[in-house]
Amino acid sequence: MKKSLITLLFVILMPAAGWSVENTAPQLENSPQVKIPVADRVESAAIRFNRFNILLRDSKIKRPEARTVLNALLGDLSQDYSKHGGKSFSRKEWVFPLAGYNQRAITGGRNKGYIASGYDYFAGNRHGGHPSFDIFIRDRNQDSVDDCAGQQVNVLSMTGGIVVALEEKWERGSKLRGGVYLWIYDPANNLLVYYAHNSKLFVGIGDLVKPGDILATVGRSGLNAAKRRSPTHLHMTVLEIKNGRPVPLNVYPDLVASRKM
Repeated sequence: MKKSLITLLFVILMPAAGWSVENTAPQLENSPQVKIPVADRVESAAIRFNRFNILLRDSKIKRPEARTVLNALLGDLSQDYSKHGGKSFSRKEWVFPLAGYNQRAITGGRNKGYIASGYDYFAGNRHGGHPSFDIFIRDRNQDSVDDCAGQQVNVLSMTGGIVVALEEKWERGSKLRGGVYLWIYDPANNLLVYYAHNSKLFVGIGDLVKPGDILATVGRSGLNAAKRRSPTHLHMTVLEIKNGRPVPLNVYPDLVASRKM
């Protein structure tokens, strides 16, 4: 592993492992590859998760290191969530993730497009499968505006949780599949929830959300979502943490039963 990556992993894990700034500052500050101010090393778990997510997304961290970092960060996130007044929301309180829509907007045949096989969270942007639900809006001219309402469609938080990773900008030509995306960690249910292909985000790293909060507006960002053949939609994935590993969770029954707004 390159020295710069070792240093960055050290910074990400430092608070979880109980290392002090005083003990690590000389080593970090003298590194020729990475120079990180002391103030940046005392930061929230959500900021550190976003940094980790970029490494994972771009295939710059190997699986063993990724699993170690992920488990440490999830523990820190749970503590931060509780410390800042985060509440637990049961599945009965979940909200359908598109304002003005319901499960009829999910197509894809019998399985509703959900394919868990072949998916690997640790493969980042190169993962296979489609353990997700694409929720389509009425947008025949593909301008990201609802044809009936004449306005953009809000993406709502299905669960409660904390915003742990996001990408605010996407340009055509980028190979990033999710485009403008965000990840929310729900400590109460031990879930990571992914919302992709957005137009604009209304939340930031570390924000606490509850079911029904506005996260973004639906867009057409992302490698395949931007193509003409792709109808405008929200791409949503839910992963459950089992034995320290995020695995796909089919939440279609929950989407059917969720509160519509």
